[in-house]
Amino acid sequence: MVNHDVILRKIGKLKEYVDELRLSKDITWEKYKKDIRARAFVERYIHIAIQNVFDIANHIISYQGWKEPDTYRESFSVLASHGVLPDEKVSDFQNMASFRNMLIHHYEKVDNAVVFSIFKNKLGDFDLFREFILEYMKKNTSNVKR
Repeated sequence: MVNHDVILRKIGKLKEYVDELRLSKDITWEKYKKDIRARAFVERYIHIAIQNVFDIANHIISYQGWKEPDTYRESFSVLASHGVLPDEKVSDFQNMASFRNMLIHHYEKVDNAVVFSIFKNKLGDFDLFREFILEYMKKNTSNVKR
């Protein structure tokens, strides 16, 4: 069974991280390029938001006994195969995994323009993920542990 409280706590943290990013309207492209603290904040909060998405996905997959994914990218395909996510959004969420890997493993080569673009244009993907998970939770309340 999926632990309702764990999922809701992680969804709450995900919203908190994304809200903090949205509130950072003072971080313009010029500031982002020049200010290492601004870059570090944006990169870190996007990273932990993505990590929360993985945690939520893997919690559901594990507790439902579904096929264990070999990669973070595959987590989204598993969720889609069980109707948690729509197939047409899987590649958007898989891009999160690729971006997270770039941040973690290739941090010396991070493209500031790519990070800034995600910061300004892709935060809505986190909202969509939250909505899909909450909808799944509503539909499957009999499979939810409180």
